[in-house]
Amino acid sequence: MAVRKTSAGTLRGIEKETCDAFLGVPYARAERFGYAEPLRAWEGERDCTSFGASCPQYRQYFPQLENPERRFYQKEFREGLRFVYEEDCLNLNLYVPKQAKDCPVIVFFHGGGFNSGSNMEAPFRGDALAARGILTVFVNYRVGILGYLTHEEVKAAYGREGNFGLDDQLTAVRWVREHISDFGGDPDNITLMGQSAGAISIQYLCLNHELEGLFQKAVMMSGGGLFPRFALPRAAEETRSYWKDLMALAGCESLEQLKKLGIKELLSAEYALKQQRKDAVYHTMPVVDGALIKAPVDQLIRDPLKIPYMIGFTNNDMYAPIMAHIGTVFGKANGAYLYYFDLDAPGDHNAAFHSSDLRYMFGTLQGSWRPYGARDREVSAQMMDYAASFARTGDPNGEGLPAWRPAGKTSSAALCLGPKKTAMGHPDYVKMTKNMLTKGDPKDGR
Repeated sequence: MAVRKTSAGTLRGIEKETCDAFLGVPYARAERFGYAEPLRAWEGERDCTSFGASCPQYRQYFPQLENPERRFYQKEFREGLRFVYEEDCLNLNLYVPKQAKDCPVIVFFHGGGFNSGSNMEAPFRGDALAARGILTVFVNYRVGILGYLTHEEVKAAYGREGNFGLDDQLTAVRWVREHISDFGGDPDNITLMGQSAGAISIQYLCLNHELEGLFQKAVMMSGGGLFPRFALPRAAEETRSYWKDLMALAGCESLEQLKKLGIKELLSAEYALKQQRKDAVYHTMPVVDGALIKAPVDQLIRDPLKIPYMIGFTNNDMYAPIMAHIGTVFGKANGAYLYYFDLDAPGDHNAAFHSSDLRYMFGTLQGSWRPYGARDREVSAQMMDYAASFARTGDPNGEGLPAWRPAGKTSSAALCLGPKKTAMGHPDYVKMTKNMLTKGDPKDGR
């Protein structure tokens, strides 16, 4: 048992080999369709020995396991785990190195297309990075309708609307900055890391200069750069009609009625609307709210925060050649360290599928059904060493690691993590395009 007294209260966690783990630590509270209020302190000793609740989401009632893609990710990251879904879901999992003192901190945001996901999925453990002296924090935040509804009554009450999930992430970072020194972390050395929707969220936070100094570095896995215009955040008021359609489906005439609707009925209405409208994905995501995202992203991205960046993509990523292109363009403009993950996952024919690099980044290969081998373990160790060095100094290079040069105005070279070696090179756009056209979304082959 590990006990830690902090300014937020006393926590009882799990004593592990490389770290002390404190799970389900609350960082804020929020009412439905309201912005998060930081949780300052609690009385007594809080039990932090089990994962906290995840945000309610479609899989809670609509697992969709007849869908090969849904079935694939269920098997890959969630099978065998017990998830609890509650609206009181704003919690953190902290993995604190032994005898931690002024440790670099990585704050990780999970993916899930802004409408699903959890900080307790199988890849997200901090034991291996803790062995490298890194304190890792995994964040739960609101998703789907609970994270991104827009409505004029919200605007009237708060002066802004939408982006509850993005605001949760920012609230979590501020909580970490305020309290992490109690765990032995350095509040002035925070690296934001995210994958997919989590990486896109970080990209948007990096376009807000009011956040200067809140975090010092950013790692965006499969989500850095400027997406095509049709996929960019829309003005908040332009998305209200979508949520009005949902209210009609739910039989609610006011936002107050929607607030009181049972969670199953709320998610059922969201699910039903997704079946009717092909543009659902462009409404259940961040919006230009004038507060967190102050202007159109294609304008803001010309002047991001001047911090070190690491950007990665895989050979069978989501729209792989597009993901690689936009990440490379941003990387060249901002001197980022680019990586191209070209190591196919063993055990099936899905290549380096979208999110396949997560288990490598956190050293959790051993928890998978896949027959990972020596090269997989070598690449995982390299990725963790690079990430630890980057978190410490903003430069991923370190003793015994293949040299990694940042991109530049005239150089789009990336660190290529391949089946035989790790070395500087260039992403294989022909291979990525072929994978996109012939493999597409990963399937479990049933």
